[in-house]
Amino acid sequence: MRRDSIFYRLFAQSPSLLFELLESPPNNASEYRFDSVAVKEPKFEIDGVFLPPDSESLGVVYFAEIQFQKDEQLYERLFGESLLYFYRNRSRFSDWEAVIIYPSRSAEQSNSHPYRALLNSDQVHRVYLNELGEFRQLPLGIALLVLTTLTPKQAPSEARYLLAQSQQPGMESEVSTFIMEMVITIMSYKFSSLSRSEVEAMLDITIQETQVYRDAQTEEAVKLVLRMLPRRLKQELSEEMQSRITALALPQLEELGEALVDFEGLSDLATWLERQSS
Repeated sequence: MRRDSIFYRLFAQSPSLLFELLESPPNNASEYRFDSVAVKEPKFEIDGVFLPPDSESLGVVYFAEIQFQKDEQLYERLFGESLLYFYRNRSRFSDWEAVIIYPSRSAEQSNSHPYRALLNSDQVHRVYLNELGEFRQLPLGIALLVLTTLTPKQAPSEARYLLAQSQQPGMESEVSTFIMEMVITIMSYKFSSLSRSEVEAMLDITIQETQVYRDAQTEEAVKLVLRMLPRRLKQELSEEMQSRITALALPQLEELGEALVDFEGLSDLATWLERQSS
């Protein structure tokens, strides 16, 4: 399962979700924005970075790492990249913290001794999804993260539970649509041998709900991509470019949402769009 892209889509939609995993979140958690950054000399790509709001006072930058496979050099890479980025942007931030999300303790790097000072400090937070508590007692956003770890036997009933919760009175339509989108995406990856319609049937989603969902999903995908691109490219998009993106089909929008993390300039976006029309 491509869990990284799923988690980063969740964080892009709701950056404050990361801070629900921490015992002491920042007071301005709702104002953070999620991004990916490049660090040159040498060049590193850090996919999960939570940037504090721009203000007169310096804020804390948070680095997030999703790790579902054991990597025996994870901490070397994570701390090396994070500290280098902090060093090169020292004038922008007052401090840094890192959050590593594991499915369970068994996925953690075996030899962590060289990093004991950092790992035992209040700067580094290790989250084990299987230790967060009873699934149906978790906030919906956190439950979506945990859904990626459930077995094929457990997942369908819990996915249907999340869909039912997303339809409760008072739930904003945008939030409801996003939860449905993420549940179907997670289950499609988990049951990759099934077609989209078979996954929807397994989740008891009606044809009418599916059509309404797909229309809303496309609209939300357009909004999300148009919000992320200017941040990634560090410049606004022209009306002509926005129109071309708005005209994309949902699968293309999803592909663009994953591809844009590698864009370094407007020319990369233009090249990508040309490939779609050829």
